[in-house]
Amino acid sequence: MGKLFRRGYEYSDEEYENEELDNEDFEDDEEISEADDEEEIDDDSDEDDDLDEDDDLEDDDSDEYEDSDEDEDDGSDEDDASDEDEDDDPDEYEDDDEDFEEDEEMDRRTYRRRRRIRNQIISYSVVAVFLAAIVVGGVIAGRSVVHIAKEKRLARQQEEMEAQIQAEQEAEAARDVVIAAPEPIEEEPESDPLGEVVESSISAMPLEDKVAGLFIVTPEALTGVNTATKAGDGTQEALNKWGIGGLIYFDKNITDREQITEMLASTVSKSKYPIFMAVDEEGGSVSRVANSGIDVIKVDDMAAIGETGDTAQAYEVGLTIGTYLKEIGFNLDFAPVADVSGSGKSAMGDRVFGSDAQMVGDMVANVVEGIEGTGVSSCLKHFPGIGAAEEDTHDGRVETEKTLDEMRGSDFIPFKAGIEAGADFVMVSHITVAAVEDEAVPSSLSKTIMTDVLRNELEFQGIIITDALNMSAITEYYTTEEAAVMAIQGGADMLLMPEDFEKAYEAVLAAVQDGKISEERINESLRRIYRVKYKDRIE
Repeated sequence: MGKLFRRGYEYSDEEYENEELDNEDFEDDEEISEADDEEEIDDDSDEDDDLDEDDDLEDDDSDEYEDSDEDEDDGSDEDDASDEDEDDDPDEYEDDDEDFEEDEEMDRRTYRRRRRIRNQIISYSVVAVFLAAIVVGGVIAGRSVVHIAKEKRLARQQEEMEAQIQAEQEAEAARDVVIAAPEPIEEEPESDPLGEVVESSISAMPLEDKVAGLFIVTPEALTGVNTATKAGDGTQEALNKWGIGGLIYFDKNITDREQITEMLASTVSKSKYPIFMAVDEEGGSVSRVANSGIDVIKVDDMAAIGETGDTAQAYEVGLTIGTYLKEIGFNLDFAPVADVSGSGKSAMGDRVFGSDAQMVGDMVANVVEGIEGTGVSSCLKHFPGIGAAEEDTHDGRVETEKTLDEMRGSDFIPFKAGIEAGADFVMVSHITVAAVEDEAVPSSLSKTIMTDVLRNELEFQGIIITDALNMSAITEYYTTEEAAVMAIQGGADMLLMPEDFEKAYEAVLAAVQDGKISEERINESLRRIYRVKYKDRIE
């Protein structure tokens, strides 16, 4: 029998043919397996990787197979020995061939089974990988979706937070914003024709005439004569020299109605400035005109009027007095008396309305309205009140122990009523208010009484005039010059009857020139004075 060799084995012709048939069957199985593999691999996108894995597995199988061959080689020696034995025992050799064929058949079956198992493993692996890829992709996609949703949620929360912060900022800004006040509408100042006339008059006056305009003196003090009953050349000369603010007349200056009327008119015509023509016409005992013998309606003293409690009667008193004074040519009446009498004897006597401050205030207000209604200026006197004083300032120093609070509850009431009724003047007395003045200064020289109380507290905007500065309450303690300067510094607008008019005038003028009293301070008083003097000239 011819023999063939394959991988160390010896085959007979018959065995070789059987081997070829087996190989063809193996190749058919392999082609079928490869076709199956190609379908599975086509389904998988990672074909190349799987083929690589197949090659690795085939290499492993080849190695295993070679190991088997080696094992078979190891047995070749035994086969050789057997061959040798076959020469001796042919039957035994044939048995060995049959056993070998059976072993070879088992090897091929084992190989095919392993290959199928391998192919199945590969298929399962591919499917597992595919499924894992799907799972991983799903996880990744899920995580992406979750991440995107989270980002959207965070973005939405951020937007909401920013919107809330912006709303809070806008609310805070709305609270903090300062609303600018609208531009004030510049209203045209109220027209003040009277003020314009006053300013025009004052601005044209030299300082000397401004200072002289603060004085009211007797015609005798102005001209130097003993008794003045007419206004002649001496009056003209004096008025040209001193542009005084006013003149005051007494009983001796009045002889009859025609005489006093002509005298007053002549004096007014000779003055280069408007001038006050003044008189004390209270009614009763102090009535310079009515008690001079002139035919005018006489009125009772104020005590009698006060006893009636009839305010209408008080008004008639003021109207009656104002009417005849106006007809004669007077334009200033130093009345009414606004003092309140005390419980004891008063130096004022019947000149006061009574001791009830409220009743006195009502009477005073009506007299003021009566007088002012005729075009004559009224003057309240004697601030801050001397009705309860038993001494007379004509004779010397007079002092009151009343406090300001006590005076507010009594003495100030009639003055406040007269001010509200429209009195143009308030006369300040020489009484000393010891509780107010540390140095016992008379009220007519006191800044506290005239400026702080009368001007500021009682809000009097008219003319403050001193009582006559030739009284002993002043002359015994102060020189003419001292009294005049102190009165202006204290707040008086006009000085009444200084002991020596010329000295007093020079002292005030020097004080302005030296800066002790400002010119503006003089102008303030002149504005008040000229508003009264011109009030009837402006409609």
